[in-house]
Amino acid sequence: MRRGRAARGRRRFVIYVKRGIYKESVEIKKSMNNIMVVGDGIDATIISNCKNVRDGFTTYRSATFGESVSGHGFIAKDMTFENTAGPTKHQAVALRSSSDLSVFYRCSFKGYQDTLYLHSMRQFYRDCDIYGTVDFIFGDAAAVLQGCNVYVRRPLPRQKATVTAQGRSDPNENTGIVIQASRVMASAELAARVGSVEAYLGRPWRRFSRTVVMQSDVGGIVNPAGWLPWSGDFALSTLYYAEFMNKGKGGKTEGRVTWPGFHVMRSFREARKFTVGDFFDGDAWIPGTGVPFDSGL
Repeated sequence: MRRGRAARGRRRFVIYVKRGIYKESVEIKKSMNNIMVVGDGIDATIISNCKNVRDGFTTYRSATFGESVSGHGFIAKDMTFENTAGPTKHQAVALRSSSDLSVFYRCSFKGYQDTLYLHSMRQFYRDCDIYGTVDFIFGDAAAVLQGCNVYVRRPLPRQKATVTAQGRSDPNENTGIVIQASRVMASAELAARVGSVEAYLGRPWRRFSRTVVMQSDVGGIVNPAGWLPWSGDFALSTLYYAEFMNKGKGGKTEGRVTWPGFHVMRSFREARKFTVGDFFDGDAWIPGTGVPFDSGL
């Protein structure tokens, strides 16, 4: 373990995890502030487990890493976190974080349903890979994913794939999922059969669900409608889903849903509210982590 400087004048504890597969569950408790975990790279240092709902765990307790990650200022770099339960086991989390001012850089999150649980607080993901099938980026954090690769895997037969399921339940919550300057595409095993799967950018887990996809390359895996209802007309007038300056075959907005809560943003001024600087004051805390980021548009 090495110590380095952290934001706010506190010492940061740096833990190096050498290459290998570690089959275990890991917990970073609330009292463990300013922890940084550094591996040897994606698919080199792997934390792996297979807890899942079908085998008796709750979604919350199924996480491989983040039994809970709740200590303030957590950073992970050059790591892979995976849940190998598979699609038939349903909810099976690879990582759950409720760490405020947390940063994940050059990390991979592999699972199927509910891969990455953005539970709460402010979280930033840069140059990461996220794999999954159903609601595989979900939760009620204020989270920005920037420069990431989002891979849709093959779901169960007749199952539709959904990238996000944001959980804002109060319109006054300053939370949401922002996917910026990223890529949404089929995983390698699905790429040759893109037409066999219906995939969507998200669906509303809670009534005031908020998700923004902007300046991203959206592949043809994404259905022209873009977004999927949760159940009937639940939340369709109260959610906030928006897109801005996306490209790619799946990024065209002409055939998108016509829900009252869906928006195609027309101006930089409107979209700027969801940038790192404006959305969660990232200019004030991300520089201290040493991780690159783009503040605005």
